[in-house]
Amino acid sequence: MPELPSIDPEAISNLRELNPGDGGEFLREIIAIYLEDTPKRIEDLRSTLKSGDTAGFTRAAHTIKGSSANVGAQVLKGIAERLEIMSRRDGIAGAEPVVAEIETEFARASAELLKLKS
Repeated sequence: MPELPSIDPEAISNLRELNPGDGGEFLREIIAIYLEDTPKRIEDLRSTLKSGDTAGFTRAAHTIKGSSANVGAQVLKGIAERLEIMSRRDGIAGAEPVVAEIETEFARASAELLKLKS
């Protein structure tokens, strides 16, 4: 099975089509919000994991899942969804390696999104 791209070009195209006459301004704004907010949610994952706050952890994973889907970060969305399901079903013990995956994939997705933003 081929590796999925960090950013789904169809999702980017759909975002551009939401405001076609703005020269990509809407897309750049959405990307900027995502790039600013997602590190905060990743930090929420880390802090709730450390404190044992399963509900907060699940919320942070859910938020990352949704916002990643919005910008076409499909791999990151999948990892966040895995974390969300895991935390609901089994709690957050053992989630550390998956949080590390989120951080790695966010770095990849961010690099791709920054190319689109400029």
